[in-house]
Amino acid sequence: MLLTVTTTHRPATDLGYLLHKHPGRAQAFSVPFGVAHVFYPEASEERCTVALLLDVDPVGLVRRGRGPSSFALAEYVNDRPYVASSFLCVALVNVFQSAMAGTCRGHEQLAASPIALEASLPAVPARGGEDLVRRLFEPLGYDVGVTPIALDPNFPEWGDSRHVGLRLTGELRLADLLNHLYVLLPVLDDDKHYWVDEAEISKLMRRGEGWLGAHPERDLIVRRYLKQQARLVFPALAQLDEAAPALEDEPDEPGREEQLEERVSLRDQRLGTVQAVLKGCGARRVLDLGCGSGALLARLMREDYELIVGADVSVRALEHAARRLKLAEMHDAQRQRIELLHSPLTYRDKRLTGFDAAALVEVVEHLDAPRLAAAEQNVFGSARPQTVVVTTPNVEYNVRWETLPAGQLRHPDHRFEWTRAEFAAWAQGVADRHGYAVRYLPVGAEDPDVGPPTQMAVFSR
Repeated sequence: MLLTVTTTHRPATDLGYLLHKHPGRAQAFSVPFGVAHVFYPEASEERCTVALLLDVDPVGLVRRGRGPSSFALAEYVNDRPYVASSFLCVALVNVFQSAMAGTCRGHEQLAASPIALEASLPAVPARGGEDLVRRLFEPLGYDVGVTPIALDPNFPEWGDSRHVGLRLTGELRLADLLNHLYVLLPVLDDDKHYWVDEAEISKLMRRGEGWLGAHPERDLIVRRYLKQQARLVFPALAQLDEAAPALEDEPDEPGREEQLEERVSLRDQRLGTVQAVLKGCGARRVLDLGCGSGALLARLMREDYELIVGADVSVRALEHAARRLKLAEMHDAQRQRIELLHSPLTYRDKRLTGFDAAALVEVVEHLDAPRLAAAEQNVFGSARPQTVVVTTPNVEYNVRWETLPAGQLRHPDHRFEWTRAEFAAWAQGVADRHGYAVRYLPVGAEDPDVGPPTQMAVFSR
């Protein structure tokens, strides 16, 4: 399989610096499934092209074993050695790792600058056809050229195959081009040659940083990249949702104060409100239940709490939280104030007892009815903090999100979204069953007809 990248940026031979590969040398790199060759078909000040030629050993792959096939010759008769797929993506990381990270010692400005680039792949599997190819690459600013490939040139009546020739041109950083290819080639193929686990989410977040969250085909990209595995897809989408600012309507002729307020996302308003409520109740020991990647924990660390504990069922989320909080770099006095626990919300955990306050920020809507009942018993019946803060979407407000199709929930992992009356009924029932009083607060701009985008209940024992 072949990938070529061409630039007309002058001097074009700067491409060698960016790739850390000298234009005057042909190099070969061993990869687990064959050999990757890097060479320059042309290299002048006006135009420079690098080629990555991947020589896959399909017989060697069969010998290593990939499981039985329903078609006896399928492992031997296939397109694997010829078309751009996840094999090429692995080769990209092995051969151009520094270039994909955007690092180029001595040429930092060049690595950070958009330059004229053209990527060409003679054969790409496209499960979704030309339309999908364009939907994936055009929003990223590319001029996309797609060439259909006949199933068999000797039999034109058979029509086109599922493969296309792909040419991408644009002015962008080389690192961005390589990362786009790394993520989107397996998406076009809708397959990967290797086992996908939770580590794949981290790869996707790293390679998709700065562009994936706002891509109009974000959900499709995530699903296909993670091989349609719900246990991986939903946490990945949740991470992207958390990182992305909420959409806001632009006011007419805004003043300075209004412009500043407009830049504050709904997520920031929600976390800020929870932070203020926790501080106002006088708590010294605080729980963040379902802490995710630690957005609220980072805010709470700015306050003078005696102990802050984040708990989550996802080990990967806790790893993200540890990195966000920079736990490894904290001095001892700070480190003693923060703790991360791997703990499912639906099981009693005596480590969660003895706290003054707990927060469940956008958590309850991810629980089905039996698990919600178990979580209620765990938090209000077993842990029993003095104050509990719960936030959840207000489904009535969904009609104000122009990008949200009618009848759809805000997130694919939401088991429900409550109206204000439904939330109040649930909250009052919880309060009555466990000896709490409850009050309600709006979060975000309150619409006179449908209420605020987020609703909050504050329980006091």
